[in-house]
Amino acid sequence: MSIAVTLARYLAEQSVPYDVMQHPHTVTAVETAQASHVPIDRLAKAVVLKGEDGYMLAVIPASCHIQFGDLRRQLGTDVAMATEDQIETLFRDCEPGAVPALGAAYGLKVIVDEGLAKEPEIYLEGGDRASLVHLSGAVFAKLLVDARQAHFAA
Repeated sequence: MSIAVTLARYLAEQSVPYDVMQHPHTVTAVETAQASHVPIDRLAKAVVLKGEDGYMLAVIPASCHIQFGDLRRQLGTDVAMATEDQIETLFRDCEPGAVPALGAAYGLKVIVDEGLAKEPEIYLEGGDRASLVHLSGAVFAKLLVDARQAHFAA
C-alpha cells in the first residue's frame, strides 16, 4: 500500500526528499520499529488531542509517553486524547492508528517534543500500518518549523 494521499500531496507541495519503507503489517509502535529495523527513538508518534481550540497533534518519540501535566502547562490549556471516531473524521485517508506526524498536511497545529530534534533521521507513519515515511532530521525540522517545541514526553 502507498502512503495516504493527503500526506503524499503535502510532501510534494513542500518539495522535500523522502523515502517510503514498506514493512509487515503491525499494530504497535514497538512492532513497527522492530519490523522496520529502525531505532524506536527515531520513530515519530502522532497523538491526536482535543482541547478548547479544537484538535491538534502532539508528536513524540515512539519510545515515550505524553506527560499530560507537562503538556498542559506548556500549552496553558486543558487537552485530552481524541476519540477513535474523532481521529477517523480528521484522517479519513488513514488506517486507524496510523496517523502521520505531520499535522500541517491535515490542517492541524502541532506541538513536538524536543527529544525528536536531536535525531539525524526520522520515520513516521505513512497513513497505513505497513509503511513508514523516512526523512532526514533536517527535513523533518523544516516541515515542523511552525510547530511549537517543548519537553512533555518521558
